[in-house]
Amino acid sequence: MAEPETTPTPAEAPPKPTVNGENAAFELDVPKLHSLPSEQQGLYLLTFTANLVRHVESLNADGASAEQLPLKKELFQIINLSSPAPTRIIRNNLGRCFAGIFSKGNRKLLYESINDLVAVVQAGKDKGLQAKHAAASCLGALFEAAGDSAVSLSPLACAALSKALKAASNDTGYRSAIFRAQGRITKGINTAIDEDVGRGLWKQARNVAGGDKSLLVQASACWCLEQLARCTSYFDNSNDFEKLQTPLYKALESSSATVRRAAASTLATVLVKSFSEQPGAEAVPRIRKPKKARKAPKGEELEEELDRASSPVPEKPATALSYTLLDLLKILSTHYCRPTTSIKARAGVAICYVKVIKALGESVVEKNYGDIARHLFNDILRHPSMQFNKYRQLMSRQIVRIILERVIGKMLGETAQLNACRFLISDIIKDYPQAVRERPEPSKQVLIGAISALTSLVGGVNGAIGGIAEQCREGLLQVLQHPNFTVQVHAARALRAIVVACPQQLLPTVTICMNSVNRELNLLAGPRQGPKRCVGYAHGLAAVLSASSLHPLYGSVDVYARVLQRATTLLKSSGSSDLRISSCQLQVAWIMIGGLMTLGPNFVKIHLSQLMLLWKNALPRPVAKENISQRTMFELSYLAHVRECALASIRSFMTFNQRLLTSDVSRRLSVMLENTVAFLQSLPEKKTSEDPNNRLSAALQLSEYEVMVRRRVFQCFSQLLTLSPAPSIEATAHSTILPLAVASFVDADYYASASLSATIASAAASFESIWDIGDNSGFGVTSLVQGLDVRDPVERRLDSHWTSRQGDEYDCDYVTQSPIGSSVEYDSSCCYLPDAPDGGYPSPPGTEVVNSAIAAFSLSLPLLAPRVQESTLEQMSSLMSATVLQKDPARKAAILVNVSLALSTACKVSIGEVGTHRGDLRRDATENALQALLHTCIMDGDAVVRLITAEAIGALCCSSGSVLTGPEVTYLTETIVNNREPHVRAGCALALARIHNQLGGMAAGFHMKNIVGILMSLAADTHPLVHFWALDSLSQVAESAGLNFSAFVGNTIGMLSQLYVSDSHNEETAVLVSSNMSLELPVPAAVARGVDSAINVLGPDLQDMAKPRDMILCLVRLFSRELERSIFLESLRCLEHLSLYAPGHLEFAKYVRRLQIDIDSETEEVSRSALHSLSILMRRDAPEIIRTARPGLEDRLWDQLNKTPDQPDVKNIFINWLHQTGPSDPAEWIQRCNVVLTKTKAKSDQSTTAQIKDTAGPDMQDEEVAGFAAAAGTHKDDEAQAPTSTQELMRWQVRLFAMECLHSLIAMISKEAAVVEESSGEAALQSKVADVVRIAFSASTAGVAALRVVGMRIIDQVLKMFGRTPDPDFPEAMLLEQYQAQISSALTPAFATDSSPELAAAAVSVCATFIATGIVTDIDRMGRILKVLVSALESFSQDSESASIGDLRGLSANAQVMVRMAVFSAWAELQIASADQRYLIDVVKPHIAQLVPLWLSSLREYSRLRFEPDISASMGAIAISDDLDTVYAALNRETLLEFYQASWLSLVDAIASLIDEDSEFVFDALDGKSGIPEEGASEHQVDGVNGIARKSAGINYREEPAAFFFVLFGLAFESLAVRSNDDDSTTRQRNLDILQALKKILRPSVSGNAIYQEVIFSETVDLLSRMVLTESLTVQSVVVEIARNLCVAHPSSRQGLQSPVNGEALSEDIEQLFELTRIIVLVLAGLIPGLSEAPVSVRLESSEEAVVLVRTTLQALVSVSDVFPSIIKTDLHATILHIFVTILGTGACQAAVLPQSLPMLRRFIASIAVDDRSDTPRQLRNALARMLVVLKNAQKRETEASLSCEKNTLLAVTVLLSAAPKEFWEEEPLLARFVGELIDCLEVPLTSRVAAGCVRTLLLAGVAPENLLPAALTFIMHPSDLEGLEESRVLMAQTLTMYASRMQEEQQPVAIALCMNAFLQRASMEGIKSHQDTATRLLDLAALNSTVFRTNVAAMDSERKSLLERILKSRAGPQRTTSDFGNDREPSIALKMNFG
Repeated sequence: MAEPETTPTPAEAPPKPTVNGENAAFELDVPKLHSLPSEQQGLYLLTFTANLVRHVESLNADGASAEQLPLKKELFQIINLSSPAPTRIIRNNLGRCFAGIFSKGNRKLLYESINDLVAVVQAGKDKGLQAKHAAASCLGALFEAAGDSAVSLSPLACAALSKALKAASNDTGYRSAIFRAQGRITKGINTAIDEDVGRGLWKQARNVAGGDKSLLVQASACWCLEQLARCTSYFDNSNDFEKLQTPLYKALESSSATVRRAAASTLATVLVKSFSEQPGAEAVPRIRKPKKARKAPKGEELEEELDRASSPVPEKPATALSYTLLDLLKILSTHYCRPTTSIKARAGVAICYVKVIKALGESVVEKNYGDIARHLFNDILRHPSMQFNKYRQLMSRQIVRIILERVIGKMLGETAQLNACRFLISDIIKDYPQAVRERPEPSKQVLIGAISALTSLVGGVNGAIGGIAEQCREGLLQVLQHPNFTVQVHAARALRAIVVACPQQLLPTVTICMNSVNRELNLLAGPRQGPKRCVGYAHGLAAVLSASSLHPLYGSVDVYARVLQRATTLLKSSGSSDLRISSCQLQVAWIMIGGLMTLGPNFVKIHLSQLMLLWKNALPRPVAKENISQRTMFELSYLAHVRECALASIRSFMTFNQRLLTSDVSRRLSVMLENTVAFLQSLPEKKTSEDPNNRLSAALQLSEYEVMVRRRVFQCFSQLLTLSPAPSIEATAHSTILPLAVASFVDADYYASASLSATIASAAASFESIWDIGDNSGFGVTSLVQGLDVRDPVERRLDSHWTSRQGDEYDCDYVTQSPIGSSVEYDSSCCYLPDAPDGGYPSPPGTEVVNSAIAAFSLSLPLLAPRVQESTLEQMSSLMSATVLQKDPARKAAILVNVSLALSTACKVSIGEVGTHRGDLRRDATENALQALLHTCIMDGDAVVRLITAEAIGALCCSSGSVLTGPEVTYLTETIVNNREPHVRAGCALALARIHNQLGGMAAGFHMKNIVGILMSLAADTHPLVHFWALDSLSQVAESAGLNFSAFVGNTIGMLSQLYVSDSHNEETAVLVSSNMSLELPVPAAVARGVDSAINVLGPDLQDMAKPRDMILCLVRLFSRELERSIFLESLRCLEHLSLYAPGHLEFAKYVRRLQIDIDSETEEVSRSALHSLSILMRRDAPEIIRTARPGLEDRLWDQLNKTPDQPDVKNIFINWLHQTGPSDPAEWIQRCNVVLTKTKAKSDQSTTAQIKDTAGPDMQDEEVAGFAAAAGTHKDDEAQAPTSTQELMRWQVRLFAMECLHSLIAMISKEAAVVEESSGEAALQSKVADVVRIAFSASTAGVAALRVVGMRIIDQVLKMFGRTPDPDFPEAMLLEQYQAQISSALTPAFATDSSPELAAAAVSVCATFIATGIVTDIDRMGRILKVLVSALESFSQDSESASIGDLRGLSANAQVMVRMAVFSAWAELQIASADQRYLIDVVKPHIAQLVPLWLSSLREYSRLRFEPDISASMGAIAISDDLDTVYAALNRETLLEFYQASWLSLVDAIASLIDEDSEFVFDALDGKSGIPEEGASEHQVDGVNGIARKSAGINYREEPAAFFFVLFGLAFESLAVRSNDDDSTTRQRNLDILQALKKILRPSVSGNAIYQEVIFSETVDLLSRMVLTESLTVQSVVVEIARNLCVAHPSSRQGLQSPVNGEALSEDIEQLFELTRIIVLVLAGLIPGLSEAPVSVRLESSEEAVVLVRTTLQALVSVSDVFPSIIKTDLHATILHIFVTILGTGACQAAVLPQSLPMLRRFIASIAVDDRSDTPRQLRNALARMLVVLKNAQKRETEASLSCEKNTLLAVTVLLSAAPKEFWEEEPLLARFVGELIDCLEVPLTSRVAAGCVRTLLLAGVAPENLLPAALTFIMHPSDLEGLEESRVLMAQTLTMYASRMQEEQQPVAIALCMNAFLQRASMEGIKSHQDTATRLLDLAALNSTVFRTNVAAMDSERKSLLERILKSRAGPQRTTSDFGNDREPSIALKMNFG
């Protein structure tokens, strides 16, 4: 944050007052203050004191000492101000200043300051109460900071404060401040407080805490008592504790949650302080202090006298307060279970439980978990007072869950959690049924609590439960037969949790449950019938089946089929049984079907027609009314029961099979629902009977069955409306169900019967609130509303109000905010249906009817016709105004809540916020009726009704538009003006805000000024209810308006500042009523939200707006110093947004360190908010944050993750940090991961839990594994047993996350290394490879399967990265050779009996990678790694029933496919690698004949799964007796596709590599000649599933050269054509691999002519064209090669080669050749500028890859030109010449492309020159003409590339002329023109060298010698004076010598003579410098023809001879002769290669 200019830094002292009396820093200008308007004086004082606080905080010790006096004067001046008097914020700032001065500097003025403050407190009436209030607050702050230096003044201060209580009787805030100050004094001086003073405070606070009218004063008194109890030992005795309990228990009965929490905190403090593991009841004597010489203060004397006088009866002796843990808990449970204890008080006791347990600490809780659990189960859940009141029972269960599962569960470490699971299973759950007389059977309540706790613990430890999973399963299966339904449902849910955590238990559990169900069903007809046991096992079976969809690898279609068959058999045979037996059979059948529905549409659609028939039979059209009336109540109960069970399965069907809800299915289901409603309407009015024979179940009447059916109807109808297609539901369904729904939640006569006490409570005289009744019915109120939190009736998503706090203590209070409890037994379908989003439990059936009816009404109303809408709303209105409701206010209140929620949801449906079908409410009559209802609700006294109604009004205005919005805003405005009721004004303010919020800034702009004005006016209202909701509404308006609110920001911030500084807008106001209301309404937090909204409105503009920014920063600093949690949380939000919008004005370092502190906050919300803010900062610059923070931040983050493993913010922090720094500094991250894996958490005490061995850990099968495990710090029993947690590793989820980070790091570095040649990250990783291997080994031998899998993947990564890297120290050895023992040992547990399919598959991949990398090349040394692969291949290729790998057996069908594909893929990788690693040939060769058919069959199965329609789509009725794999192929399709998808490319590559090698048997296999023998057939066969013949459609493979071609081609084509979800780099590499394989497949020996079929060819060309346009250059290169190969192998091409040029008929296939050529040209067009109009995508100058691609493409074009049919060659030749000329004229191609293109140009020209075609000469001459134009342009030197272009053009023309010399006659003008240009270039130094080379080429090719030879002679004989031509003359001399040697013999004399003359002429002109080269050339001529040479020498004159002699003598010096004719000889110097 920006510092004021006058604010000194902490390192320097502030300025001192000068001698002239100038103002010192921070001196209050009182005249200026009073000159300001009254409304600004408070702001001025606020700003001044805030800056003063910052100034004091910035002072060092010396500065604080130096400024004590002036600062003290300023502070007292502010305290004594009469106007403006100090308010709460000013008082707090003053207290901070006092504390800062005396905590830093010396304390010379401490006594004086205390005395002055006491004087103000004791002043008479002339001193205002606000000044005294400020002095009292400062006194407390001063003693808290420096009280240890002023102990002697504490009695004086306490006495003054105590006396001030009487004067403060009418000022609530002052009285509260007095108790706060006394508590702070106690806290500051700690144990040094005088006993008499302390006892006086104790008594005073104790009297107030129990029954003061002010809630704030009560809370402050409790806090004072807490400080006294915490800091002194005077009250640690039984007598004082007993006296303290009474007021605290009274405080716990308070209606205020704040008071209850304060009282609970006080009680918890006393109890924790008294905790002792070995208590003793010693007497505590009352020790009197000896009297001192001086007179004691008067107050103490009076207190002592009063104390003596208050004990006329002898007190019982006081004993020291010392309790064991159970004694402590017993004290709390005793009060909790008293019948007279209220609901609120029980919540307070629960808070006390939470505080006590947290304060005792982790070690105590771990050690005493069993005792705590037994206490909670036996002393609370099992207590008689909880048994006979259902609401109390459910509330107690929920509280026990909070304490035991949330609080204690989070405190326990992983080992302690496992020990707790063992305790619950062994000591409680396994005692049912009773087996040992000494261990009685636990009661049902104890079992419920224990099973619930076990379920929670299993969810926490998750995968680590494997070691005790079998014990848990056995215990829970025993409990399933418990006769209590609640126990059964809890046990079923626990079984599902076990199976989810440990999927290996899936099949055993399903099998046992199924067998138990069958056994119990068979016993139903006998004497040992147990229908309850049967239903229990059915629920367990359904619950476990619902988990199978999460773990498809462990399921079995055979089991699913048997379950369904049994269910259908039961449904068909139930009619022949007794009704009671039949009802059980039907219930069991529908439960099993409901569980099977969770398998999803792939399973259900096979049986859909059968299911629809079963449902239709269960929900028939009702018979006539007369027939119904003839049925008994028993029979009607049976019919209702059947319908309820069938509807539950329909609900499960719709939940998991939305894809199957077609219009037809939806329509048929809606008809069934109509039939059910008709059945309900036909039931008799009397639905109860006292006769047990008239009841189907002893506990349920027909009325209960009717309610349950009604619930199911509404639930199903709601889901149907949400999930089905729009027009599929008939209007009759709406008209049938809607009236019933309205009656269910509005009718005055419909609600569950309430207790007598509740009925009395509902009387008009005594009724206060519907939420405090606690009768588990709430008079029919919905359970979707709790406090101010509202759950969406349709999706059940919780919308929490911002005032709702989260945390264990607040959750205890939250339980009491609804009169209805929830539990799983109310809806047993929750065993297999998904849990609610926030983990909520089902409500009672009567309440759920209301909830579902509201949802059905809301979804249906907007879809109805306008007249029906109007009549429905009129019906609701008339029901609400019924006269009977006047006498039943509770029911009326419940109806208002229901109606408001129903209308709100309906309005939201109409605007698309809820549901899927909007509907329409825009009709005048409908709108009017809605408005009338909503206007009634908005004025209700219930805050939540107003809140919901405001949402409804906003949604209605959004739906209806401006036609309704204007009048509605006017109405609300007028209501606010005319109606003075606070709750009415609050409701209207909310409605205005929601209207603006729904319409948005633009649409609501017309009304914004009006709305903002009203809300600002209401915010200044003194009534807490009005100003709180007005402030809340104002922040909503600002948020929704966005920038449109900018004009109001200034005024808003000013108003918020005034309200914040005002005492009328907080709980410390003087008025009692306002204070009590404000205590539960966090007004300052609403102010902070308004500031946050202003920050978001201004956004980045904050940086430019100094005044608003400074005020906002000032306010946010003050917010962040508040102690109230809600304000503190809002300050974090403000700071987070400020860090986004104005980071430069934020004190960044302080902000980061503050977040660092807040992370460790005891408050979960604060910690979570700080982590979120930190994650946002880390996203920007993680290293900077780490540097800025104090040391230890990383450790705290890991600890937070260990505390909450699923914390997303912490994970995001590390992931962002990893991505920013991982590749550059991998060593640090490797060390970090290693530390996390080995980090232990020390405990102070050692647990004494029994050690129980199990087999959860790795099976250390040999010494090698055990040795490496010990080296890695893992003992073989570490994971297997449950040791004490004295030294405990971090949770396995945290270690897994660290391993995943390491895995991601290696993947990032690997990806970087693939792109960058010398990657620093790769080098750094290589240096740490030992650590990585050790970490991976440690993980791969851990006890949790997920850790093992990640460990294997990391080993695989390391092998792939460094497997072929030599050791830097010993280059002859591989780097990883030294780690092969660790790698081999890490593989051992992967194939053990306790392994998993995922782990085995990963280990197989590691085996293949290890062998393929070449670490070991000797087959004999590959050992067990190779043996594993060989044995796995044998196993999975022969017997699919018992296929195994290592010791891992008993795999399910899907698991076998997974491992099989891993094995086949591993062998495929070896085959692919054998191309580079030749030693692998010996490894793979023996198995190739076996592998190829297996690979091909797997690929064909993959193609069948991927492309063919689901088998069930074409099959009619399915018989269960059919082959199960065939029937359920669709069920496994998605699961199996994943395995094939991961492996198919390796298989294709392996086959392609064999094709490349021309292996004969590969082609036989491709043709199907070496089919797979039936015995060794894999489970999923080629021709179908398990060998079943399949219908063949399309192309007959046998007509193609290779039967498997279309399988391979189709897979490759589809994978290239479909967009992948992978990241770009992965997709690019995958496409490249597929294309490489496709290139090998598309050869005539495999594809034949199939690829050239019209449809296939066109699709292929389209795909290749798209890839050319979108893919990388590497991919384009492969596409070019494919196109070239297709051209070369094209039938027309082959025919063209054999046909005469002029006798060929034009083929239809020529178009295909042009298409392929177009692809090649398309690649060039994307690289070469000028070939197309589109811009190129890459710069050739900087891309070597692009240059290579150009060369490849040109080569392909030239190759294609050779094989094109003759008749179309002309066009192709012209195209190629055009491309070459274009390249020649392109500047970007000069440097890199053209030098590589000229050889291809020569090859092309030579090829077309040989082909004697009439058009060729013309094409070549045109090309020459264009080249000359390019040359001319280049000679202008207009660009940097011009010189290169000129040189390259000379070379290109030379290539053209020399490659086709016969095509140009000597008189050709173009030729003469070029020769002239060439000769001119000889004389130019820059081009002379190239021109000389061109002359040589042309002369030797015989092109224009008559022109070139004279020019060459002239160039040598008449050298130019220009520099740089010497090398050209040397080259030209060589050219003449070589040309002379090539001439005919008769022409040689003349040539030799000319050359000798020219050479001598050159030597004479150039002098001695050219003699040596001339001599060489002359000797070459002499060697050519010595006779002619001598003749010419003889004919020379003497001067010439003398010159010749000198030249030759210069040559004789070196004594060596070199001839240009010997250039082909080997070098005479060779490197010595033998270094031995």
